[in-house]
Amino acid sequence: MLGITVGAFVATFAGVAFARPLIVSSTNASSSAEPDPSFATSVKLNGVTFVNKGLVGFGLIPSDFKESTGDTLGGIGSAIALKKGTFQQNADGTFSGTFITQPDRGFNVDGTVNYQARQHVIDFVLSPYYGDVDLSFADAQKTLQLTYKSTLLYTERNDVQTSGLDPLAVRAAQSGFPNILAADPEMPIPSKSFSHLSIDAEGLALNDDGTFWTSDEYGPYIYLFDSEGHLLQTIQPPEAVLPEVKGKINFTADSDPDTGRAGNQGLEGLTLDDAGTTLYALLQTATIQDGGDDKSTSRFTRLLAFDVSNPSVRPSLVGEWVVPLPQNKKDLIDISDATNIAGSKFDSPKNPIAKKGKLDKSITAATYVGFVDFIDDTQLARFGLHNDDPADQTLIDAKWESLALAPVGDPANPDDFFLFTAADNDFISTHGVSLGQPFNAGLDNDNQFLVFRVTLPTK
Repeated sequence: MLGITVGAFVATFAGVAFARPLIVSSTNASSSAEPDPSFATSVKLNGVTFVNKGLVGFGLIPSDFKESTGDTLGGIGSAIALKKGTFQQNADGTFSGTFITQPDRGFNVDGTVNYQARQHVIDFVLSPYYGDVDLSFADAQKTLQLTYKSTLLYTERNDVQTSGLDPLAVRAAQSGFPNILAADPEMPIPSKSFSHLSIDAEGLALNDDGTFWTSDEYGPYIYLFDSEGHLLQTIQPPEAVLPEVKGKINFTADSDPDTGRAGNQGLEGLTLDDAGTTLYALLQTATIQDGGDDKSTSRFTRLLAFDVSNPSVRPSLVGEWVVPLPQNKKDLIDISDATNIAGSKFDSPKNPIAKKGKLDKSITAATYVGFVDFIDDTQLARFGLHNDDPADQTLIDAKWESLALAPVGDPANPDDFFLFTAADNDFISTHGVSLGQPFNAGLDNDNQFLVFRVTLPTK
């Protein structure tokens, strides 16, 4: 799910970072100071005009690249964020910085695997291309050069490794939850005999102190880790979001529960506001009671906001809004006039926000408009890409699940930002390695990155 939220804040959804206003600018590779105006498309939302100035960068990491653990580097588009303080403009007109990328639960075509949750550090150099001449595929990759640096593995309590296995069992809540920060609620685990925290990592939000938040599909929970990847605390969403079968929590992603998040449809998007005091999380689709058991009725999902301003206090739910899922995947979302249902009767699974997909009349949902089109044939051709057969290396990836923003720093266009996005390639490779074992997925699907230049005037 992609999007940018405006109103009380500007946020990016997709397993990446939210933030009031983030943005970036560009330079060389062309003599012009910004993209050809003919590339631009604009939309209005809540009286404000937003502009997509077009694609300015493309890069990739090959599908068979191995990270430091020996596993295939893959799925890294599940979440990306810019490491604090790394983004800068260089004397030669390029831009550089560091991505923190987060894959999901590993190569799982034949079933879930015991893949330890992790994040990767990737340095980049952006040389924005503003010309209207189509680049070759090889030259296009020079506009965003990516360098893998390192991997950080996640552990839970007592330094136990996390797992990507489907959680078929539940670990009981620890004594003191929710009053004691270090005490966990009921937790998803593969089995009673293998009591490791199961994480299908999606959203990622970085704090100034080096700690970071990760949202999870299984839970659907939000976890706080320290800078070395050790679990610090767990945020449990309202009961309406928790997967329950016959009134008891059941975390499996293999099938739908009776109420709560649909199977494998947990907290997909995550971000912090500019102050770092409010954490926003977006559910991938409607809960079961809200129509999530059928694609034709699963349009209304939930955006949650938690107060994380005091590290010594468990985060509390301070906002909750209904978001109508777009009919496409290019959206701006405005919550300024939406109903805040946090703490209301709708936090109980007994009171759905939408019965059979029909929104409750007492609720005003967020609004959205289409914005950034990933499948623009003209823009793709400028970077040697296409969206048709054959399925070769120049075919654009299918699952663009992450967004990050950085300011361009252009005095003539102070509201311009670079919008970075990466695809989840599902670890697809003909020369893959998973948990030390080789695999052949039948295709090579590279880890692709795109960069757009956009004008976001809500700053």
